[in-house]
Amino acid sequence: MSKLTVFLGGTCGSSTWRDDLMKNLNDSVDAFNPVVPNWTPECQAVEDKHKQKDNIVLYVITPETKSPYSISEVTRSSITQPQRTMICVLQEANGYSFEAHEAKAWTKILKDCSKDGATICSSLEEVAEKLNQIGLAKTGAYQGPQPGEE
Repeated sequence: MSKLTVFLGGTCGSSTWRDDLMKNLNDSVDAFNPVVPNWTPECQAVEDKHKQKDNIVLYVITPETKSPYSISEVTRSSITQPQRTMICVLQEANGYSFEAHEAKAWTKILKDCSKDGATICSSLEEVAEKLNQIGLAKTGAYQGPQPGEE
């Protein structure tokens, strides 16, 4: 059986969440990191392909984010493809924290995305655990409860 494919979307820039997460993924998960040193139209095409084809579209948002487009990506994905969407908002990362009004807004956004059917996680550890379970189940190696069955 094939591996679970995961698009790693969300906060970019100097954020380290992708590296932190990828260290905790098992061999049943094939994660695509779209961050490259020099962004080109070809990079955008590859990213778009992964957003369309990967089994899971993961968005991790941290206080380091500078782009309001992340809000659009998260909500659009949860509405159009909730079964493939996983979202994690980290309230603190690399010395940055959301201001109170930002944290409140993300809490409301996550509540709406959850109602749409997206999977919501509260930490990178939870994301890794769920992805590893789904990946092992996809490859036939996992025999325990599926996410949500615990």
